Amino acid sequence: MTSQPAPLALPKFDPTTSPEERAAFFEQAKKASDLLKAMSHETRLVILCLLSEGERSVGEIETILDMPQAAVSQQLARLRFDRLVTTRREGRTIYYSLTSEEVTGLIGTLYDLFCAPVRGSGRSE
Repeated sequence: MTSQPAPLALPKFDPTTSPEERAAFFEQAKKASDLLKAMSHETRLVILCLLSEGERSVGEIETILDMPQAAVSQQLARLRFDRLVTTRREGRTIYYSLTSEEVTGLIGTLYDLFCAPVRGSGRSE
């Protein structure tokens, strides 16, 4: 017999919820949905994992992923469009980094759930 997970301590959302609270809830749900859509591609997710470790240049990302520059640039453009990454130029080199602690935290949670079992360890805190 498998045990049920403990219920999350989330705010109550029921018929007595005010229209304002309901609207705010749906606004936040839309933001979360947009974030998850932007992350819903294997390459983008791996790029975000790399960037959660720190800033990387396009060339570094290409080398690590063993992917052509055009493919990496296409995914970075989508992440930039969705404001998940930001850029910094140093000479001819463009560096990418994550834009928020929320994205970093979410990537860390996904790592713990899906990557740590494969690699044999969780994140170091």
